[in-house]
Amino acid sequence: MTSAKMSSYQKLKSELSETKKKLEEKTKIVDDYLSKLQYLQAEFENFRKRVDKEKNDYVKYANKNLIMKLLGSVDDLERIMNNIKDKEITDGINMVYKNFLHVLENEGLKKIDATGKNFDPYKHEAFLQVVDSSKPENTVLEEFQKGYMLNENVIRPAKVKISKKGE
Repeated sequence: MTSAKMSSYQKLKSELSETKKKLEEKTKIVDDYLSKLQYLQAEFENFRKRVDKEKNDYVKYANKNLIMKLLGSVDDLERIMNNIKDKEITDGINMVYKNFLHVLENEGLKKIDATGKNFDPYKHEAFLQVVDSSKPENTVLEEFQKGYMLNENVIRPAKVKISKKGE
C-alpha cells in the first residue's frame, strides 16, 4: 500500500471509530430516554388505576352518610312492628319496612348476622356480658340493635349480649 492509501485508510478508520463512539453515546441517550419513558408510562398506569379505584370507592360509599341516617328509621319501624298488636297495621308497616330495606340492600347495605355467632369486635359491640355455661365463651346470646355493613365496611356494629364462663 502506498502512503496516500495508508493515510486515507487511517483517516477512514479514525472516522469510523469516532462514528461508532457517537453512535454508542446516542444509543445510551436513546436507552436512557426509553427507560424514562417506560417508567413514566408505568407510573401513569398506576396513577390511572389509583384514580379509578378512588372513583369506584367514592361511588360505593357516597351514600354512606344518608344510609346511616336512615338506619334510625329502620330501627323505629322494627320497634313499631314489635309493639303494635293490630295485625293489619303491623302487616302494612312490615310491607313498608321490607321495601325500605330492599332499597337500602340494593345500595350495598347488609345486616350483620350476630345471634349465635362468636363475638367479633369488628362487627359487634358488647353491650352486656352474662354467665352462661350452656354456650361457649364469647358467643352472642342476644342482639339489642342490629348492625350493618355497607359493601365490605361495617358502618354500625351490632350491639349484643355475650356469654362468659362462670366463676
